[in-house]
Amino acid sequence: MTSTSTATPGVRPQAGLAWLVLSLACACQFMVILDASIVNVALPSVREDLGFTPTGLAWVVNGYLLTFAGFMLLGGRAADLFGPRRILAAGLSLFSAASLAGGLATSPEVLVAARVAQGVGAAMMAPATLAVINTFFTEPNARARAFGAWSASGGVGGMVGAVAGGAITTGLSWRWVFLVNVPIGAVLVVVAMTSPAGTRAGRRESLDLTGAVTGTTGLAALVYGVMQSADHGWTSLPVVAPVVAGLLLLFVFTVVESRLAVRPMVPLRLFRIRGVAVGNGMLLLFGGISIAMWYFTSLFLQNVLGYSALQAGLGQTPAAVVFVLIARLAAALLPRTGARPLAPAGSACFLAGFCWLAQAHTGTGYVTGVLGPTLLVAAGIGLTFPTLMAAATADVPEGDAGTIGGLAQTAGQVGGSIGLAVLAAVAGARAASEAGASSPAAALAAGYDLVFLVAAGLGLAIAVVSLLLPRHRRG
Repeated sequence: MTSTSTATPGVRPQAGLAWLVLSLACACQFMVILDASIVNVALPSVREDLGFTPTGLAWVVNGYLLTFAGFMLLGGRAADLFGPRRILAAGLSLFSAASLAGGLATSPEVLVAARVAQGVGAAMMAPATLAVINTFFTEPNARARAFGAWSASGGVGGMVGAVAGGAITTGLSWRWVFLVNVPIGAVLVVVAMTSPAGTRAGRRESLDLTGAVTGTTGLAALVYGVMQSADHGWTSLPVVAPVVAGLLLLFVFTVVESRLAVRPMVPLRLFRIRGVAVGNGMLLLFGGISIAMWYFTSLFLQNVLGYSALQAGLGQTPAAVVFVLIARLAAALLPRTGARPLAPAGSACFLAGFCWLAQAHTGTGYVTGVLGPTLLVAAGIGLTFPTLMAAATADVPEGDAGTIGGLAQTAGQVGGSIGLAVLAAVAGARAASEAGASSPAAALAAGYDLVFLVAAGLGLAIAVVSLLLPRHRRG
């Protein structure tokens, strides 16, 4: 009787604490992904209300993505140096304040500046959430479940954003797309500051300023140059100049980290961990898969089948649900199987789903031509994404958890940015070649079909690279 009564109180607080920590990490991930998707539907209303030019309007999206990708390595290192909880709370505060400024913006310049600040806040939040999971959930089964829930929360954020963006813009105003973040962020700041997650003080080391400047600027320049390819040719000066500058800066960053920095921002010794090196390489490839699935299937539904933005969001909802369910299943399997079987299984889904989707045309029905293949691809994403994130952040010392989280998120984000630019160029070139011989919708369908075939090839490449992952260590 005595032993039972003393053991029970010890279990419940720990279980409740784990639930609180995981809920905080998932809510922050949900918020970051929600914001990335919810804004797209509101862009026409934003342009009309604030008087954006077509080029300027793109920076409502690009301003966020540029700083999000560029500052994530710095955000991850800051989490290691100053503690994940502090950086998570600071990122939430900046993100919420920038959302308030965006919702109240009266000019294009203010809104773009707010979006840039939002990206910096998100770049602080995202790696800090992974650092919290890596340091708090150390038991393999619990850690795998935590990664599954974290991955699923991002899927839910994307699903809600696609649908809620249209509903909020239509029923209220585009301003509430931003203002909705303010009360949510305020609550999460309080939870973060009172949560014991990530309470360690950090290393109390000085920040590697040279590495921070060259790494952050190099990534931002590279992503900016790739983004410019949407409006300029790949060999044009607006594309080549920032891409070359970014690659040079990243080369300097590598030299600084390997030879000059006493305490490097990204210790290159981390890449001697096979899961880190292979997992991040696969996340680069996976970025193109994700873009092909969510971005180009939405364009197909709208530009080929004539769906509205809200209808397209609803049309993708079943796939998002499948992703969430399969991600939780993958998390349950991961401790028993390891990453090596799950990644090829996901790739098989990519290959089958995208090849099926590549048969779609103007006369395609939604159920047989879009729903079926997207459910297959979504199952592949559910199997692959949490698996790759777990592989890319496993076996890392606790003091480097933020850095490795930032590195993994940066790999996926840069892969998505490059994937979007390359796949958009592929789709545009194919559509242009078909323009004279078919209707505009049919020409666009031909371009999207080629994108889906390229994505199938990326899925095959992920399967091949996955063979390099370390073998699962049992018990």
